[in-house]
Amino acid sequence: MRLEAADASEMVNQVIFGESYDVLEQRKKWLRIRLHHDRYEGWIDRKQFHIMDEKQAEKRAKAKLWIASDLIEIVSQVDGGSFFPIFLGSLIPNLDKEKNFKLADEKFHFNGPAVNKKQNREQLVEIAFQYLHAPYLWGGRTPFGIDCSGFTQMVYRLCGHQIPRDAYQQAELGETLSFIEESEPGDLAFFDNNEGRITHVGIILKDNYILHASGKVRLDRLDQSGIFNPEERGHTHKLRVIKKII
Repeated sequence: MRLEAADASEMVNQVIFGESYDVLEQRKKWLRIRLHHDRYEGWIDRKQFHIMDEKQAEKRAKAKLWIASDLIEIVSQVDGGSFFPIFLGSLIPNLDKEKNFKLADEKFHFNGPAVNKKQNREQLVEIAFQYLHAPYLWGGRTPFGIDCSGFTQMVYRLCGHQIPRDAYQQAELGETLSFIEESEPGDLAFFDNNEGRITHVGIILKDNYILHASGKVRLDRLDQSGIFNPEERGHTHKLRVIKKII
């Protein structure tokens, strides 16, 4: 998804396999869309567009969603025979016992692991570590490139919790904690810039560690001042607030 209807415009988000959206505006080459799961808006190339009729859209809205839980898996078309990769966190609607499912008018086969229930905090931390060393990508939401709030959103999705796309939106959720010592692994820490705007988020771990996407998904120390990066021998992000979301 791009900020403007142009190839040179910055990527602000990625649409993951299985996600649905409404079309808000159409141009010759571009579509402005709003994702259903978090209402995020942006432009996509018309070549990436696949339409569902009203009946298919209603069925998709009521579907039981499974979430792909391996870094990368192969999905194959049952009738066409073609196949392609999908990433960790992709949505699989109404997966049956034979691991077949339908999207719009196409039938697919998925042979990988998937989850469809809420996970506990211990499992949340395990899932978060699957993204360790994933390269940073502004607007990214996959293990092959991800930004800080995309990382937290996808980890929470894999644990059965939907949270907004951007860090400042995520910071509006949950219970505010006064001290790091009150936090538990899986809570979120938010950081602001010099203007006071929240621009960064990470997942708190035990023993005052934090997992966050900055250059890559990395493990650093957390204190009341913020994130301490041992490679830079200093604090790189200023702590604003800690939130308990689950």
